[in-house]
Amino acid sequence: MNIKKAVITAAGKEPHALPLQRLVDRDGEPKAALQIILEEAVSAGAEEIGLIISPGAADSFRTAAGALAGRLQFIEQPAPLGYGHALYCARQFVGTAPFLHLVSDHLYVSDTDQRCAQQLVETATAESAAVSAVQATRESMLPYYGTIGGQRVPQRPHLYEIEDVLEKPTPTAAEQRLIIPGLRAGHYLCFFGMHVLTPLVMEILAEHVAAAGDRGGVQLSPALAQLATRERYLALAVEGQRYNIGEKYGLLTAQLALTLHGTDRDDVLVQLLELLAHNRR
Repeated sequence: MNIKKAVITAAGKEPHALPLQRLVDRDGEPKAALQIILEEAVSAGAEEIGLIISPGAADSFRTAAGALAGRLQFIEQPAPLGYGHALYCARQFVGTAPFLHLVSDHLYVSDTDQRCAQQLVETATAESAAVSAVQATRESMLPYYGTIGGQRVPQRPHLYEIEDVLEKPTPTAAEQRLIIPGLRAGHYLCFFGMHVLTPLVMEILAEHVAAAGDRGGVQLSPALAQLATRERYLALAVEGQRYNIGEKYGLLTAQLALTLHGTDRDDVLVQLLELLAHNRR
C-alpha cells in the first residue's frame, strides 16, 4: 500500500462549530483544531487531503488550515445525507488508491514517539489491508461510537481480524456480537476516528447511496461491516487516546490532554493546582 491521500469529513450540521475552534497545541502554539488534524494526516505521509465540507464553507476552512491550506482539495457534500454519503463524495478524489480517513471532531494524542495516524498507516502498509484504529472503551460509551467484533491476530497483541461492525450498539447487542476474547470485562473495541480504507469501501458505499436515494441517512459502519465479509479487514488498538471535541466539555478535555503532553505541561499544572486550591470546598 502506498497511502498518499487523506480524506477528512467536516460537513456536519454545524460545519463551523468544531474544526474551526482554536486550541493550544502540544508545542504551545495556538491553532485551529482543523490544523492539528491536518498535521496528523501529513505526519502519516498524506500529500493531498480532500476535505468534505458543506456548500459555501471553503473560505473559513482555508483560513483555519493555515500553512497546510495548499494541500487541501475542497469537496462539497450538497446535502446532509449521512456520514457515509459524505465520505462517498470523495470517490473521485481517491480514485483507485487506498486512503487515510480522519473525522474532524476528534483530536489524537499518542503515547509513543509515533503519532496515532503514523501507527495506523504503518500497520496498513505492512499488512496490505484496510485497517481501522480502535480503542478499548467502557460499555457506557457504546452509544457514541461504532464498535467492532472479531479475533485477536496470533502473536500480535494490538491487532484484530474484524468480523462484525455495529454503529452505536446497545449493550445487549454488543454482548451478543462484539465480545473480544482477552479484552477487559465491560469493555469493547470502539472506533478511534481514523481508518485506512481501500477503494472497495467506495464501491460498497455506492450501493448504499443508490439504495437510500434522497432519503439519505447513509452511514459508514454498515459499509465497513460489509467490507469485513469481502476482504481482509483489520483493527489496530492504537497506542494513544482520542478526544471527541463534540462532546460536553470535549474541547476542554482535549485541550488539557494536549497541554499535559506538551511543552507547557509544568506551567499549566501549577495553574491547575492553584485553581483547585482556590475552589476547594
